[in-house]
Amino acid sequence: MKNRRPTVADLLSMKGKRQLSMLRVETLDEAEAAERAGVDLVSVPPQLLGSVFREAAPSVFAFPGLEYGDLITADDYIRAAFKALRAGGDAVYCAASLQTVRRMRDEGIPVCGHVGLIPSKATWTGGFRAVGKTSVSALEIWRQTKALEEAGAFCAEIEVVPGEVAAAISERTSMLMLSMGAGTGCDAQYLFADDVLGANKGHVPRHAKIYRNFAAEYDRLQQERTAAFSEFVADVKSGAYPAKAHLVGIDPTELAEFLKSMA
Repeated sequence: MKNRRPTVADLLSMKGKRQLSMLRVETLDEAEAAERAGVDLVSVPPQLLGSVFREAAPSVFAFPGLEYGDLITADDYIRAAFKALRAGGDAVYCAASLQTVRRMRDEGIPVCGHVGLIPSKATWTGGFRAVGKTSVSALEIWRQTKALEEAGAFCAEIEVVPGEVAAAISERTSMLMLSMGAGTGCDAQYLFADDVLGANKGHVPRHAKIYRNFAAEYDRLQQERTAAFSEFVADVKSGAYPAKAHLVGIDPTELAEFLKSMA
């Protein structure tokens, strides 16, 4: 699949066959690293898309996120979705209403929905906490999943839900289910690049696995940055910068002629 960019049909044909890998990336460097590492799917800010993005990551399937609250009407979402697809996106993430999802699907726009813990709507489920830990809550996630499926979404992120619940739901829906802290019974494992890289200094979600310590490296680089700036300031004050090697030269004859002309 990595020889070319997969299509929606390709991804759906792989449901239940193997786990896909997915990352949230927010820079071109992260996108390029995801491409080189063989990551299957990436979630991206729409503004990251464009020809340069596709040069960096030609074969990853990209979900630009149409952030809830930034757009209001279904027409707003459709307009933003087409813009994102033209810029190199493959499908759009959307946590808006079923009516909006249905409108986009009617236009042939591949849509990824969201169930379980939905950060933009977390107030309805008790804040940033696990969802689906009771039979009533789990049934509500199942109802939302079927509603998204019927509205035409081809996949859905399922976030911070017990693995057994997520697996049972994934088995019973035609949609591709993207697990963020919802176990291996779904179709993809989804993490944020910042968590994988250990770039966060604050709260780390329980489902995150940290593979590197970029936060410490950033601290080290900041110390080096400050030290370099301090040395530059000292050189300016002492006259050590600029030295002759940093300057453009002029032939003495030309300089003399110039100075004579100024008189």
